Amino acid sequence: YETVFILNPVLSDTQIKETVQKFEDYLVSKGAEMISKEDWGLKKLAYPIQKKKSGFYHLLEYKVAGEEISAFELEFRRDDSVMRYLSVRLDKHAAAWAKVRTERVKSTKK
Repeated sequence: YETVFILNPVLSDTQIKETVQKFEDYLVSKGAEMISKEDWGLKKLAYPIQKKKSGFYHLLEYKVAGEEISAFELEFRRDDSVMRYLSVRLDKHAAAWAKVRTERVKSTKK
């Protein structure tokens, strides 16, 4: 699975890290295997959400049982700092592309 979520732009760096860590810890507690995580940073939104024009984008890629996704998304709905989220199940082609993308991101950071 892959989840992209947008955090409120008024959060401090510490609050952002705590929020992302909270969602990671939740997944791990449910038996998820974390594959990768990416911080895409502050980006302008295509349209205003909650009267905000930008947000902090984060991506989590993980393996977990399908039954856990609805409970995981409930955690997003309960958290006021999350403006939007989207979870998708990756097929074999998308998983291969995600692996290539992750390797490309790692090589550009060196």
